Amino acid sequence: MKTIRIILRSIRDSFKSVFRNFSLSLASISCITITLIVVAIAIVLSQNVNNFASLVEGDVTIVTFLKRDITDDETDKIESKINSLPYIESVVYKSKMELSKEMMDSSEVFSSVMKEWDEGSTPIQATFQVKVKDINEIKYVAGEIAKMDGVDIVKYGEGMVEQLVSLFDMVRKISIGMVIALIIVTAFLITNTIKITIFSRKREIQIMRLVGASNINIKIPFILEGLFLGVMGSIIPIILTIFGYTKLYERFDGQLFSPFIKLITPEPFVFLISLVLVAIGIMVGMFGSYTAVRKHLKI
Repeated sequence: MKTIRIILRSIRDSFKSVFRNFSLSLASISCITITLIVVAIAIVLSQNVNNFASLVEGDVTIVTFLKRDITDDETDKIESKINSLPYIESVVYKSKMELSKEMMDSSEVFSSVMKEWDEGSTPIQATFQVKVKDINEIKYVAGEIAKMDGVDIVKYGEGMVEQLVSLFDMVRKISIGMVIALIIVTAFLITNTIKITIFSRKREIQIMRLVGASNINIKIPFILEGLFLGVMGSIIPIILTIFGYTKLYERFDGQLFSPFIKLITPEPFVFLISLVLVAIGIMVGMFGSYTAVRKHLKI
């Protein structure tokens, strides 16, 4: 019961302290708000870049052209062999006439040229369109398919795909590095702002020591005060993230510039970012208060 009373009293005192020292608290809250807004923007950008990279990687297809004189039995055997390979996500067969119809539907010129072709006269080859689970293994899978009997040509954008994978890996690393760097800078700024706030109240800490308050009884109210500052400082960034990103998504109909650059759907994305923001605010606020009070207790 004694522990519960101490905690409840500490919560009450820390909450009162936030408003009793409103100007100093406002400075800390403002610092937390501004830096968390920057962190939120960085997270939104980095996650959408990663999402775009993942969508592009997932859309890369190995197109396997079969020989023109291949039989149905040979086609089935090739499909079984492809499915038995590692890293295979999906295998879709396209017959000569299916491909012809798709081409004719896509262009009036193709339709005019190809309308007289039948399965025996068409120069188009049947294909297997293969997608892999790991784009880093696409070269290996394509090489294995090319060795199979009945396969004529295998194409997947070789050369360009490797460059694309390398570029996306670099973009991912840069975006993750930027977010981590911003979080570290945010922690530094918020911690130092709170330290200044606590430093201005060192007389209050000295009085508490003189009246016989234990170190833990002195620390807890200030640590909880840091928690409150962190929560209050994260409110505006959370609101801007939820409503701002949702409006952006609706404004651009879920894509930027072209259908290939798709945005992450707002739910639950914005709520996950909100949890990250409030967690950063709370942890940094409590840590800043703890380190500042501990320093004064050592004097």
